[in-house]
Amino acid sequence: MTVAVGFGLLAAFLFAAAASLQQRAAHRHPPAVVDGDGPPRRTAVFVGLWRLIRRLVREPLWLIGWSTNLVGFGAQALALRFGSVALVQPLLVTQLLFALPMAAAWRQRRPSGRDWLSAALICGGLVAFFAVRGVAPVDGEANRLHLLLGCIVAAAVVLLILPFSDGMPTLVRATTLAIAAGICFAVSAAMIKVTTEDLLVRGVLATARDWPGYVLAASTLGGLLLGQGAFAAGSLASAVAAMSITNPVASYLLGVYAFKVAPPETPTALLGLAVAGALISLGAVGLAHSPLVRAGEPALS
Repeated sequence: MTVAVGFGLLAAFLFAAAASLQQRAAHRHPPAVVDGDGPPRRTAVFVGLWRLIRRLVREPLWLIGWSTNLVGFGAQALALRFGSVALVQPLLVTQLLFALPMAAAWRQRRPSGRDWLSAALICGGLVAFFAVRGVAPVDGEANRLHLLLGCIVAAAVVLLILPFSDGMPTLVRATTLAIAAGICFAVSAAMIKVTTEDLLVRGVLATARDWPGYVLAASTLGGLLLGQGAFAAGSLASAVAAMSITNPVASYLLGVYAFKVAPPETPTALLGLAVAGALISLGAVGLAHSPLVRAGEPALS
C-alpha cells in the first residue's frame, strides 16, 4: 500500500502540472462552433471537440502538458500495479492540493483562508479514507465479465451525456463534459491495471490480442479530449470540481464491482467512507472555486 500511495501522489502532482499547462493553452482556443448547415446537432459536440484538439496540437505549451500527462500515466500505472483501482484513484484528488501552490506561484498571490480550509478538508477526507479500518480497499483480482459490463455502462453514460451538453450554458456544458471525462479516466485506470498485469504475466502478444488494451486507448483518448473541451468551455471551476469528484467515485464503484474488492461492511467503515467522501468533495469544490484557480478564466456567457 505504501508504494501504491507514493506513486499515486506522484501521479497526482504530474497531472496537476499537466492540467495547468493544458488549461492555459485551451483558453486561447474557445470551442469550435458548428454552422447550422454542418453536421446534425447530435454530432455537433463531437465535431467541435475534434476541431479544438486539432488546434491544440499546434500549441507548444499544450504539447508540454501532454508530455507531462504521459509521465503521470506511467506513475499511475505503477501505483495501480501495487494497489487497487478503488485505492489509487481517490488519491488523484490531491492534484488540487498541488495545483493550489502552482497557481499561487504562477500568479504571485497567496492562498486565502478558504483555500487552506478546502485543502484541510481534502487532507482530512484522505486521513479518514486510509485510517478507518475497512474503508481503503486492498487489491483484488479482476472479474473480466464484470469489468466488461462496467465498461459498457460507462460508455453508455458518456454517450448520453455528450448530446445533452451541446448548446447548454457555459456552466452546464463544462460540468457535463468534465463528468464524462472523469468516467473515461476511471475506465482507463481499470484498463491500466488489467493491461499492466497482462503484460507482466502473459506477454506482449497475448496482451495485444486481448480487448482491455483497446478499451484503454479509447477511454484515455476520450477522457483527454473531453477534458480539453471542459477546460475550453469557460467554467474552469466547474470542470475541475466535477472531474475531480467523478473520477474517484466512478473508480471506487468500478473497483468494488469488477475487481472482487470487498466494500465496507461494518457501521464504522461505512461511516468512515461517507465522511471521507463528504470531506473530499467539499474540499474539491472549494479549491476548484478558488480565485487562484479561476484567475484568467474567461467571463461566463
